[in-house]
Amino acid sequence: MAKRLLITGVVQGVGYRASFERQAVALGLRGWVRNRRDGAVEAEVDGDAAAIEAIIAWAHKGPPASRVEQVKVAEAQPAGAGFKILPTV
Repeated sequence: MAKRLLITGVVQGVGYRASFERQAVALGLRGWVRNRRDGAVEAEVDGDAAAIEAIIAWAHKGPPASRVEQVKVAEAQPAGAGFKILPTV
């Protein structure tokens, strides 16, 4: 199972990507997370359905300094091995 997330709000400059990566790794997910030039954070996660639901729930809250307004979730292609932070697009 794989999902793509688009997270908007105050999600850049608050440690969102690093926190997301830690959560994803702890949940055993594969994929990536990156900032977007429009101020959003985008992520693709692949793994167990329960783990994906857990990261989606976490994405709605984010780290303490963030203020998440919306999390859009769409289907995605399965990711490769590991989890990484990608450059901004």
